[in-house]
Amino acid sequence: MIDWAPDTIDTGKPRYLAIADAIARDVQSGRLGGGDRLPPQRRLAARLGIDFTTVSRAYAEAQARGLIASHVGRGTFVADRAPAPAEDPERRRAGDLSMNMPPEPSDPDLVARMKGGLDYVSANLVDLLRYQAPIGTDRDRTAASSWLSMRGMVPSMERIAVTPGAHATMAAILSIITRPGDTVLCERVTYPGIRNIAARFGVTLIGLEMDAEGVTPEALSEAIVRHRPKALYLNPTLQNPTTLTIPVDRRLALAEVLRAEGLTLIEDDAYGFIPAKAPAPIALSAPDLTWHIGGLAKCIGAGLRLAFTIAPSPRCAYRLAQAIRALSVMPSPLSMALTTQWIEDGTADGIRRFIRAETAARQAIAREALEGVEFATAENAFNIWLTLPKGAGRADIVARMAGRQLGIMPSDAFTVAGEPGEKLRVCLGGAVSRDALRENLFFLGNTLAPNAFMG
Repeated sequence: MIDWAPDTIDTGKPRYLAIADAIARDVQSGRLGGGDRLPPQRRLAARLGIDFTTVSRAYAEAQARGLIASHVGRGTFVADRAPAPAEDPERRRAGDLSMNMPPEPSDPDLVARMKGGLDYVSANLVDLLRYQAPIGTDRDRTAASSWLSMRGMVPSMERIAVTPGAHATMAAILSIITRPGDTVLCERVTYPGIRNIAARFGVTLIGLEMDAEGVTPEALSEAIVRHRPKALYLNPTLQNPTTLTIPVDRRLALAEVLRAEGLTLIEDDAYGFIPAKAPAPIALSAPDLTWHIGGLAKCIGAGLRLAFTIAPSPRCAYRLAQAIRALSVMPSPLSMALTTQWIEDGTADGIRRFIRAETAARQAIAREALEGVEFATAENAFNIWLTLPKGAGRADIVARMAGRQLGIMPSDAFTVAGEPGEKLRVCLGGAVSRDALRENLFFLGNTLAPNAFMG
């Protein structure tokens, strides 16, 4: 028998769950090995200063998860675990560098905590293979509410929906509020996903002029009068691709125009959870007009295909549920269960904090490697928005960088109105290591050197 006890049971969760979670973490980290005998329930209860029944429930929970096995007359033992499956190199090669991905967690303790969440998923695997609610269970939506509160959002539960990713959510919203031939406003340079979705629905996008603070209230007012749009789409924090964040005063001014005109806003807050002090969402100033989409692709992981969405009203949330059911059936219950567990045990916040620190480090690498090159950026952006030097063409540079471990996309993909200009989005995240990023950015910098385009 080993002298085991959890490091802490004060996690904010019921103590029996905290003990079961501690067993799961210690099995994952190797502190507890297969065949190790755990302390008798009464002894552990006395050591922790808690009721015997709490420890009994904890052991029962751990046994239900397949972590331990109890034998009458012998005691409770850590279950023998099958050898950990080897990493599949095909999975690593499957990453798409052209996507604006967050840096991937590399800290062993954080990765171990992430893997620990799979114990909960595994214990409930059969149940999670069923069809479920199109906008999440009560527990999932409660976790969503907790997560959204970090952005100052505290809507009623009737307005919250767990949806299958920001992309699918935007498609569902457009299916509700538009018909073919309708118009939606957006930034002149915007996220290409909304361009693709609008085209599929036969919706015309009108790109609005921007200054250093984003779309101007004057441009918005004029476009509403001229085009009679159904909605405005904005990506207001660390905008993809320009990295621009709309400041507070401009957000308030835009919200005032929206309220005066009664125009719907689709607020894509994909990056809002990353900066330590991001401006408050526009949804707080115009809640009854805003579809607020808190996607998890950038702040936790794109593979989850989940978003936490706040509808303008409970009725709108009901319509969103029906649209999700028609277009996607439901979010993945497996992803929802894992994400909810991560939020409840703090792992999700750990991932978010890692991404925040890592993006800042990668932006520093970009500034060093591309010294003398003009580009827009922000401390926690996943990319830079690079202006090519005179004589360089975006198609030529993309061709020269082909095969390099660096995601580059020309400005054409993002431009809704006006000429694209000789600009490139250069991604800094994904599976690329810091050393590989530095090497490839130095290569790009040398490619952009003035003499590279002479004769």
